[in-house]
Amino acid sequence: MNFRSKLRKFCHKYKVLARNYDKLTWYKSRLVTAFISDSDFAIKNYQEKTGKMLNLEHPQTYDEKLWYLKIHNRDPLLTICSDKYRVREYVKQFGLGHILNELYGVYDDARDIDFSIFVEPVFLKCNHTSGDNIIYDPNKPFDRYDFTKRFDFLLKQNYYVKSREWNYKNIKPKIIAEKVLRNDNGQLPLDYKFLCFGGEPKLLYLSVNSCTEQGKHNSVGRYLNTYDMDFNLTDIDEGFAILNDGSIKKPYNFEKMKEYAAILSKPFAHCRVDFYNIDGKIYFGELTFYDSGGCNNIQPHEWDLKIGSWIDISNIKAER
Repeated sequence: MNFRSKLRKFCHKYKVLARNYDKLTWYKSRLVTAFISDSDFAIKNYQEKTGKMLNLEHPQTYDEKLWYLKIHNRDPLLTICSDKYRVREYVKQFGLGHILNELYGVYDDARDIDFSIFVEPVFLKCNHTSGDNIIYDPNKPFDRYDFTKRFDFLLKQNYYVKSREWNYKNIKPKIIAEKVLRNDNGQLPLDYKFLCFGGEPKLLYLSVNSCTEQGKHNSVGRYLNTYDMDFNLTDIDEGFAILNDGSIKKPYNFEKMKEYAAILSKPFAHCRVDFYNIDGKIYFGELTFYDSGGCNNIQPHEWDLKIGSWIDISNIKAER
C-alpha cells in the first residue's frame, strides 16, 4: 500500500478528516487536469492506475476501446442513461417499468430530505457520480450533519472533471432515495453486470459482497466471477477474488435477464447493464458505459484483446 492509500485509509477513519481529504483530492484533481486534453488525461490516468501505456491511435484491448469511446463518443443518449434518475425514463420506454426499484424521493439539496418520513431503510445515492451511496436505517444511529456536508459537496461536483467521462458532464446533480433491496435471508443481493456489445450480451460479471451494510462500495471480502452466456465460469481475472465453492447457481430466469440486457443496450457500441435478482424478481440497477473508468487491466491478455474486438468503433466520429 503506497503513501496515498495509507493517508486515505487513515483520514477515512474520522469523518471530518474524510470530508476534508475528499475535498482536497477533488480540488487537486481539478487543478492538475484543468489544462490538459482528454487524450493527455487518458494516457496519464491509465498509466498511473495500471502501469501500462495506452494506445489511442490503434486501440485493440478492452480498456483502449473504452478510452477511445470516452474521448470521442458524444451521443446525447449517453447523458440520459448515465443519469441514475433520468435513466428510469429510458427503461420505461421499452415497457420495462416493472423492473425499476421503488423510488421514495428526489432532492436537489441534502437539507431538503425529511428523514422522518422513512420508516424503513433507504438507499441514498447521487445521480451524477459513481459509488457515492449510503443506507439510512431509522433504527440505527445516523450522522445527518456529516451526511449533509458530504452530499451537498458532492452535488457541487462535476464527475467529468475527475473521470473525463463526457456522459456525466451535463447531468443535473440530484440525490435519489430508493428502497433497500434484500434477499429473503436479509442479505444485500448479488449484482449481475452484463457486458453488452451492440445489443448483444456476451459476458456476465457477477459481483458478490459489492456493497457494505452502510451502502458503500466494498473493498474487503468482495468476489467477482465472470461467466459466459451459458453461465460457464471463465478464467478472466479482474483483480478480485473468484468465488468457486459451488454456492453460486444459475438463476432460473437468467435468459430473461439476458433479454432485458439486450433490449437496454441495443443503441450502444458497448455498455454494462446491471440487475439484481431478488428471489426470482429482476430489478434494474444502472447502465455503465466505461467499466472501472477504462482501467480494468484484464488478465489474461488474450481475453483483453478478445473483449476489445467485440467493440465496434468504426461508426464513432473522432471528435477533436
